[in-house]
Amino acid sequence: MFKSKQVIFSLSTLIIILMGSCSNKEIKTEYEKGNVIFIHPDGSSLAMWNAVRVLYYRPGGELHWDKLSNIGLYQGYMTNTLTASSEGGATIHAYGVKVKLLSYGMNGNKPLISRSGTKMSIMQEAIQNGIRTGIINSGTIVEPGTGVFVASDNSRANEDAIAKKIIESGADLIFSGGESVLLPEGVNGKFGSGKRKDSLNLVKIAEEMGYYLIYNKEELLSAPINAEKVLGIFASRHTFNDASEEELLEKGLSNYSETAPTIAEMTKFAVRFLSKNNKQFFLVVEEEGTDNFGNANNADGTFEALKRADDAIGEILEFMDDHTETLLLTAADSEAGGLEIYGFLEKDMPRDKPLPEKSKNGAPQDGVNGTGSLPFLTGKDLNGNRFPFAVAWSTSDDVFGSVIAKAEGLNAELMQGKIDNTDIYRIMYATLFGTWIE
Repeated sequence: MFKSKQVIFSLSTLIIILMGSCSNKEIKTEYEKGNVIFIHPDGSSLAMWNAVRVLYYRPGGELHWDKLSNIGLYQGYMTNTLTASSEGGATIHAYGVKVKLLSYGMNGNKPLISRSGTKMSIMQEAIQNGIRTGIINSGTIVEPGTGVFVASDNSRANEDAIAKKIIESGADLIFSGGESVLLPEGVNGKFGSGKRKDSLNLVKIAEEMGYYLIYNKEELLSAPINAEKVLGIFASRHTFNDASEEELLEKGLSNYSETAPTIAEMTKFAVRFLSKNNKQFFLVVEEEGTDNFGNANNADGTFEALKRADDAIGEILEFMDDHTETLLLTAADSEAGGLEIYGFLEKDMPRDKPLPEKSKNGAPQDGVNGTGSLPFLTGKDLNGNRFPFAVAWSTSDDVFGSVIAKAEGLNAELMQGKIDNTDIYRIMYATLFGTWIE
């Protein structure tokens, strides 16, 4: 009896010690300065990462994401909601302070003071200090995951105004879709007609500002690294088709544009371009497909999108082999669709039999081609086995609770334990400017 109590006491003591070590960071005042790369797979959760690992590699395999050594349990609430909106969550990352839902670089419709005490986002402050900057988005140019780092507005619906602010922001590199919000109505571009209500042709304005223009994967691969500034426009709106599997199959569409570069290809070029002449740089990369496919309850598209984000992480890790003065961090701000995966014995989930449209509790479930299709199969495990699995969706909205943030490289030790969404700003700021801000 005494030994049993002793064991219980020892386990309890160990748990308390571990909890304490997770919650207490050793925060210094000054930090070594270097490059910062923030990859934002919007809407991604721990369950999504686990699914991509077993699907594209194997159970127990390793993603590039797995190689990031420091982990933070992300707390994503806002001032007036538990679940963050895309624009509100991005604003918190860019300014380091809590804001209201639907804030686009502002606090609701009020101007915002960042945690550093300026009226600028962290990227605007970087531009002012001569740090080279870039934003990459697989969605349209006005997507807030990157847009709020260089633009503010009363509403993300004001796309004409936001697009103009982004082009005029001074960022050295801008890669995204969104040609339609860069051209006036009636003016045809590479991907279709413009829809701006004013007469501004932002593509011509960008050229006049010194931007070298890129429109597809081939042009990216041959783009000059010594250009002064680079603008990549890769779609009329998004570089992906964010609809359900059934709708894409009916229309004969793939998940992503075949002519647009992947987020990994954009990122590979960007780090070479921004780091030339050993200049310090700040790059924000958003894979928007993880969020939009998740909200469309498209499991196949969600998995492809997150695999693309993981490939981009792989490109960064390769870059960091020779550029150790670099911090890589990654986080979402919420989870799109509340995706979960589950797999049973094959007699209960035959790989040659379509899944039921709903699970026993009524949750919609997906297989490889959406509702009522065959289950997914994992990659082969170390014994050569493949296991069937299904995807269950809890909602088509964003949810709260299972976002994991990770970091690698310079000052990555700041990412540990329970972290707040405002800490993303603090960690980036400490590495860009050398100072930790409370």
